[in-house]
Amino acid sequence: MLSAALQSDLSAVVEGVNMMWVLTVTFLIFFMHAGFAMLEAGQVRSKNVANQLTKNLLTWSVGVIVFFLLGAAISTIVGGATGGGSYSVVGAFADLYAPGAGSAGAWVNWLFGAVFAMTAATIVSGAVAGRAKLRAYVGYTILLAGVIYPVVTGFTWGGGFLDALGFYDFAGGVIVHAMGGIAGLTAAWIIGPRMNRFNDDGSVNVIPGHSMTFAVLGTLILAFGWYGFNVGTSASPLALSDSGEVVLGSFQTVGRVALVTTLGMAAGAIGAAAVATYKTGKVDTLYVANGLLAGLVGVTSVTDVIVWPGAIAIGLLAGAQLPIVFEFVEKRLKIDDVCAVFPVHGSAGVLGALAYPFAATAFWNGNASFLSLAIPQVVGVVVIAVWTFAATALVFGAFRAAGQARVSHDHELEGLDSSEHGVDTYPEFGRPDESGARVDGGTIRPDGGTVRARSGSTSAETVSDDETETDL
Repeated sequence: MLSAALQSDLSAVVEGVNMMWVLTVTFLIFFMHAGFAMLEAGQVRSKNVANQLTKNLLTWSVGVIVFFLLGAAISTIVGGATGGGSYSVVGAFADLYAPGAGSAGAWVNWLFGAVFAMTAATIVSGAVAGRAKLRAYVGYTILLAGVIYPVVTGFTWGGGFLDALGFYDFAGGVIVHAMGGIAGLTAAWIIGPRMNRFNDDGSVNVIPGHSMTFAVLGTLILAFGWYGFNVGTSASPLALSDSGEVVLGSFQTVGRVALVTTLGMAAGAIGAAAVATYKTGKVDTLYVANGLLAGLVGVTSVTDVIVWPGAIAIGLLAGAQLPIVFEFVEKRLKIDDVCAVFPVHGSAGVLGALAYPFAATAFWNGNASFLSLAIPQVVGVVVIAVWTFAATALVFGAFRAAGQARVSHDHELEGLDSSEHGVDTYPEFGRPDESGARVDGGTIRPDGGTVRARSGSTSAETVSDDETETDL
């Protein structure tokens, strides 16, 4: 009897410690919103900073309530319906709203899922910066948090048909990041580019962001939060053995994930820097920052099941593809993806998932064939990409048809801070002139090269009233 009581006490200790760990990881992932806010604010013009920050705040505030009221249950229902498991529509909602006494971790687990959902949602805001109506963006966030993202998690983490097929995504490289990147690219395509982004002859004008400092700070905050995203989800700290002893969780897995995450991050920055230098002769700071994030995205799907040389290879490729894909989106597709969310999150996430068979420990150990690992990844990427594109195109297409997707010409010139929020983020530096140019300067450009400022010009390259040339 004493042994049973002691084991019961130990079970409570283990459960309590593990739940506190999940909450700590959840709070760390939530802090990534500060990183997204700074990264995106730094890459937009000074007249649109408050709008970008507001979108980040509302993404969390609106999205997390919708995910609680609807999205989490939809994920459970879709998982059961497509995976052949048992499910109850009423039970999916009831178990979330009023979990039974034996479901001590129900709301903890819900919050853990919610921070992943809101990460996917906030990625979209960077793609449509500078011209999307706030109501359109918030309306899309409601549908993404309530239906679009939960359908994806239902197919996969919820036990749906992609999970049964063998599709593998450890921490959301495709489910969260590629999904958000594809949604952002689709939304940017439907809304159209910012004014003066492209000339009539098809040439591209660079519209620099207003703060490299904010962009790099946001990058490092995101990288810090990524350890919660990947490492924090890899194992529980404690476990009970069959004999009733408290033992450590699988810290061999934790160590592998920490190593792979770090190597992928570093390799991504190096890959982007190398390609940018080859293309322009200069090490573009913003490419290095975004390359670091692309490397992280690339390894997120497979961070617990690949050999460490594979982490370096995937990180290098994810970073290297960033300048190439960004230029393709900009110059060939003519899509204005302001914060490069597709090459950072979309194509990098897809690359990491498809690279899994080449670097998988199971393949190198001889425990699985290449095709058995590759086919589910290809099918999963295609299904998630098609669903995300179709759903996003439908929503933003409806907003555009109703004339609610994009701000007016005058409001875009004036800046969304003033027209949508009635504020000026930097009032001491003066307001925009009639051409929409600012006098505060700005030096971020995503494709390297130089920025020449011309006084009185209406070109998108106008960033100050001084005749200066800034090398990046």
